[in-house]
Amino acid sequence: MIATFIHVEGKDIIITTNNISSGSDLQEIEKYVNISLSSNADKVLPARLPQSKLYLKIVGIPFISEKTNSHISSDKIEGILKNNHLFNNIVLASKPCIIKVSPKSDMAIIWIDIWDTQTESNAKKIINCRFNISSYITTVCGTNMNPDVIKSIIRERKHVTGKSHDIIL
Repeated sequence: MIATFIHVEGKDIIITTNNISSGSDLQEIEKYVNISLSSNADKVLPARLPQSKLYLKIVGIPFISEKTNSHISSDKIEGILKNNHLFNNIVLASKPCIIKVSPKSDMAIIWIDIWDTQTESNAKKIINCRFNISSYITTVCGTNMNPDVIKSIIRERKHVTGKSHDIIL
């Protein structure tokens, strides 16, 4: 890896490289920055890779909770994800969005936005993985569509057909 551009602005240091950096590259960069700023090394914040927002969906969960007989909430899903080992290194970019599959279906699709590295290393680890939510086996799927686009399509469909689709934010 070769640094092609280094810019210092106030307390920020921006380093552009010729390849996508990895965690080990970051450690090397931190080491050299700490050496060059030896008197202020304790004030240096940890380096981080640029991140991208990725959209994933979780399928295989009912829209109505068996225990409470009410709609499953995004707060409940967020809690489930935080307590699941698959999502240990996953940072949600926004609250999960829960959409009913169709008006007559009892199943939901949970859309999640996550922050990930440009190589999508965290997403690759969980896509196509299965985990349990209560007695249901759910699957994490990759997607190229933002849930905001899905919501606007559903609103448009409701306007045209006059039928309601359930969305929980």
